[in-house]
Amino acid sequence: MGVQDIIQSIAEKTQSSAHVKTVYGEPVVADGKTVVPVARVAYGFGGGAGSRAKTGNESDGKDEGGGGGGGCAVLPVGVVEITGESTRYISFGLAPKLTAGVLAGAMVGYLLGRLRRKA
Repeated sequence: MGVQDIIQSIAEKTQSSAHVKTVYGEPVVADGKTVVPVARVAYGFGGGAGSRAKTGNESDGKDEGGGGGGGCAVLPVGVVEITGESTRYISFGLAPKLTAGVLAGAMVGYLLGRLRRKA
């Protein structure tokens, strides 16, 4: 399977989950209020391929490699509250936690990258 095929496969699978209900959940009606959950959605993808050139008797020139992957993160961030009198957005206040999580993930990735280079 070539890199383009891998990327196409990932894109097709992502399209099935990339719709408005991923961000805005099903409304819940109770006590004269409608509450609509709101989420932040992030997608990430990567892919690569390689081949080894023929050098001496090591390779017959047919070595290849490839791979790809992707992921999705959905984080609840608040709700929209709708009443007969008003509509308002209520945030869960997760920005500081999200920032800390991203920074921690970046640091772990950096450290793992350094360890791999040493090996």
